[in-house]
Amino acid sequence: MTNQVLQNNICLHAEKMSKIYPGTKALDDVSFDVYKGKVNVLIGENGAGKSTLMKIIAGIEQPSSGKIFMQDGEVYFKNVNDARACGIGIIHQELSLFPNLNVYQNIFMSKEKTQHKIGLNNPEHIRLTKIIMEKLEHPIDPTTIVGDLRVGQQQMIEIARNLIQDDLKILIMDEPTSSLSEQEVHVLFKIMRELNAEGISIVYISHRLEEIMQIGDYVTILRDGKFIDSSAVADIDISWIVQKMVGKGKSYPQRQQNIDWSKHEKVLEVKNLTLPKKGGGYLLQNINFNLKKGEILGIYGLMGAGRTEIFECIMGLRPEHTGDILLHEQKLNIHNVTEQIERGFAMVPEDRQSEGLIQTMNIGKNISLSSLKKYAKGLFLNTHQEETSIDNEINAIHIKVADKKLPILSLSGGNQQKVVIGKGLLTQPQILLLDEPSRGIDIGAKTDVFDIINHYADAGLSIIVISSELEEIEAIADRIIVISNGIKTAELLKNEITEDKLVMASYEGHTTASAV
Repeated sequence: MTNQVLQNNICLHAEKMSKIYPGTKALDDVSFDVYKGKVNVLIGENGAGKSTLMKIIAGIEQPSSGKIFMQDGEVYFKNVNDARACGIGIIHQELSLFPNLNVYQNIFMSKEKTQHKIGLNNPEHIRLTKIIMEKLEHPIDPTTIVGDLRVGQQQMIEIARNLIQDDLKILIMDEPTSSLSEQEVHVLFKIMRELNAEGISIVYISHRLEEIMQIGDYVTILRDGKFIDSSAVADIDISWIVQKMVGKGKSYPQRQQNIDWSKHEKVLEVKNLTLPKKGGGYLLQNINFNLKKGEILGIYGLMGAGRTEIFECIMGLRPEHTGDILLHEQKLNIHNVTEQIERGFAMVPEDRQSEGLIQTMNIGKNISLSSLKKYAKGLFLNTHQEETSIDNEINAIHIKVADKKLPILSLSGGNQQKVVIGKGLLTQPQILLLDEPSRGIDIGAKTDVFDIINHYADAGLSIIVISSELEEIEAIADRIIVISNGIKTAELLKNEITEDKLVMASYEGHTTASAV
């Protein structure tokens, strides 16, 4: 096996890997090759076994059967440290940072440098952090608390943690661009090619098919825990990938066109919404829009444009905002989230792991979490009513779950996202706010999520969707407003929406802000 590995320029070969969990077989005799100095793409729908295979290679999980070979022969990783000793690093899809620590402490966690053999060499930590963050084109102050950073910035910190690893041979990236802006993705791709030039191999998991064609060298497809096919990226196209992933092509469900929304009831109106920034300036400036009953309003813009901040103002998370928010033409005095939920607002946050789910609770409890007040009976809960509501919601939005009492993390990313959406829907809202609802889920799960959105909008629910994906927001929205640098730069009806118009408007606010 060693000679074959060297001959084929393969730095790691996983042979017939299987992983059995109680009640399920996550991997079924999967073989996988990592080519030296190349971007090795691993793709498949949620639950295909991608992350399980990567966790085994990174030493996080151990296989039920199968072998791993590197240049020196067979290797076995009992833990992450064993894998690191062989030069393997992993960037997880869900961030594993310490929000209460600063940037350099996170980057050098478990890789600390000492001075005089007795203390931490923090000046060296700060110096090296500045170098790696400048290389990533994110010159963030190393002493900044990570919890104060946006998700995209935190993702770059996660990437930086792995780039400082000594003797790095293989870097596994699980959905590294899911919360990055277009410019940040461009920087990341440049870094990836620099790593390839140094002989470092990258295993790249992504659901963004265009990215795969742009950055990938080799692609391997998994489906239902089994190996399906592999190929050089130069020899395939996107339709080949989709067909191998799901067995048939899928597309986002299209909304009806030519609906005259002027005749529909106005549910929500936002007037002159302004949000000041700490230290001066504004995160939002005089944002105006309305939402009709049964309409899906899209909000498009680059990362950091102010999209999420609009939702935070509406939900009572930004009490310092000014301007008016009206529900059924009645001005609201917004104090907190609980109050807004009672008024009929529900929000699905961008970061489902840290903001949308309680990881220590089971699936069912996560679904009912925001609706517990409905089941209160004196000091106790009406558990029968709660269980019935949970079961109804699982069936209504087709959450694939064997037992609602299983841990929430036992679900695939797509089904976890459905749980977060189900939690919001169970509050029986009038207005549903969805922040990047398809982030980090595969094309099949995305289709399911957008089917759910369409279904509830058709039933009269008013919905606002934030999305960075042009194809998605074009397909799902009845109308789109564009936010750039905290300013509303465009509002487009269904028949006016084009990719060119959306992209141009997403940059207009930067010019306006510079002029000011």
